[in-house]
Parts: sequence; structure tokens; C-alpha cells
Amino acid sequence: MEQRTLGPNGPRVSAVGLGCMGMSAFYGARDDAESLDTLAHAIARGVNFLDTADIYGPHTNEVLVGKAIAGKRDAVFLATKFGFVVDPANPGLRTISGRPEYVRSACDASLKRLGTDHIDLYYQHRVDTSVPIEDTVGAMSDLVRAGKVRYLGLSEASAATIARAHKIHPITALQSEYSLWTRDPEANGMLDKCRELGIGFVAYSPLGRGFLTGTIRTPDDFDADDYRRNSPRFQGANFDKNLALVEKVRALAAEKGCTAAQLALAWVLSRDPHLVPIPGTRRRTTLDENADAAELRLSASELAAIEAVFPPDAVAGERYPPQAMSWINR
Repeated sequence: MEQRTLGPNGPRVSAVGLGCMGMSAFYGARDDAESLDTLAHAIARGVNFLDTADIYGPHTNEVLVGKAIAGKRDAVFLATKFGFVVDPANPGLRTISGRPEYVRSACDASLKRLGTDHIDLYYQHRVDTSVPIEDTVGAMSDLVRAGKVRYLGLSEASAATIARAHKIHPITALQSEYSLWTRDPEANGMLDKCRELGIGFVAYSPLGRGFLTGTIRTPDDFDADDYRRNSPRFQGANFDKNLALVEKVRALAAEKGCTAAQLALAWVLSRDPHLVPIPGTRRRTTLDENADAAELRLSASELAAIEAVFPPDAVAGERYPPQAMSWINR
């Protein structure tokens, strides 16, 4: 499996990682046996960059990943996140915390669930604007000195926040949504700031939450408890407009002799040599399809053709419902 570094001098990881969220949350029914099989297959073929978070489940995804890496810890680069706090009395109610004492307790809980003594990359999942980023990253830095964490990351942090955090402790990676249908990191300075500071970029939802695969044809394709039913981009007229964009991607993929998903991932990979997408899947066949995209090379004319049919801001609808959008640091 081809590898990349997170930043010019950062750790080496597989060029395509594996987002594990959908194995346990948000995308309908779970199948832990299938997910464990897929995780084992990923590790065997060199997809070693595994991404989870304490909120996925909540907690159950870290337990699942912990089972998958038992006895294989040295073969994986393990990333997890903290920051979302769930009210036990009301699991649907979530808040954000970057308080130093919470950082420490969240890390210890994740280590226990994952069954490991260290986390390779520990992200703040969302910025807590009520706590100075210097305080949060200072606590995260203490975890590095304690040997519990190797590298630090932020997720959905603004360029200004990234710069402030990096002064306290080197930030190895920024994780944010980035794909053909989410070009925000280009417009808001995230990518430029990462390049300036030598920070790697991890693209989550690089396939537009599955839409860019071309396999989603109607909102009825989703399970009743699939959160995409409540996502603005998957609703009403937005769905139809976005589907028309995906049809154009499918046509270009057919010309290239690859799948729409592979073309979309190859486009993301082409944006920066220190960028790593982490598409999620529960299925071995889809994992192989995604991983094979690392070998796909797009010419300048092919990239121009993609831009022509799917320009920035072409997508219809917000990325998230209003509450989730309010958690994005801008």
C-alpha cells in the first residue's frame, strides 16, 4: 500500500485510511462481525491508518476497533478523538468540552476502550470556543509528555485556531470534511495554513457521505435511522440537484475505466501530497475499491474536466443541520 506523510516531516501512514464511524453509528444497522472482518482485511493489505472517536456509538466504535487491533497494535496508526460530551440521561443531547480536566479523563477512557497504552494521533473533535485553545492543547501536550499520545490533531478548526494551537504544541494533522462537494478548506484558509505550518490534512467524508459513489439514487435507499435522512444535502430539491452532479462524475469515471468513488478519491489525493482521505466502509469489497484509488493518477486534462462538471460551490444545501453547523469553528 502506498504511504504518505502527514506534513512534510510527519508520521507515515497509508495513502488511504479507514474511517470507522459508520461501523457503529449514524449509517443504519451495525454488523460487528462484518466490520471486524473488514478491519482485519484492511490491516492485512496495509491500510494501517484507522480513525475512530469516543462519540461514535458512543464508545462502541472504540471498543470494536480495540478488538480489531488486539495483537496487531504495531501494525496500525491509530487515531481517535475527544470533545463531544453525551448526557447519559439524554443520549441525543451533546455539548462540546475542551476543558483540561476533561481532556485527561477522555483520553484515559479511550485508552481503556481501545485496549492500548498509547494513541498515535489524538484529535480535539470540535473546538470548544468557551475554553482558550491554548488551555486545551496545553492539556493535550501533557498527554504526549506522559507517553499516552504520540501526535496531536484538531478537527474542523479555523486557520486562526490552528495557528494559535501550533504555537503551544506542534499540530501534526487537521481533520476536516473535504471532497468534490465540500470545498470549504480551500476557501477558508485551512489548507493554506496547513501547508504554511507543515501540518498534514486528513479528509473525512471524501466521498460525500457515500453520495459520490453514485450508488445512492433516492433518499429511500437509507435505513430509517440513517442520519443522512436529516442532512440538508440529501433532502428534496437539493438531493436532485446533487444527484445530477454525481451523474457527471459517473460519466467521467466510465471514461477513465474506474468507479465514481475511485475518481472522487483520486481527485482528493491530487490536492496535496500530505493529504490523506479516510473513507469509511463496513465491507471488504468497498475497502479494496477505495484503497485501489491510491494507484489512480489523474492528468491535468482529467482534473480540468472534473472541475468543469463539479466546480466549487456547485453542491446544493448545507453540510449539516443547523446545530451541527454551529459546532464548526470558522
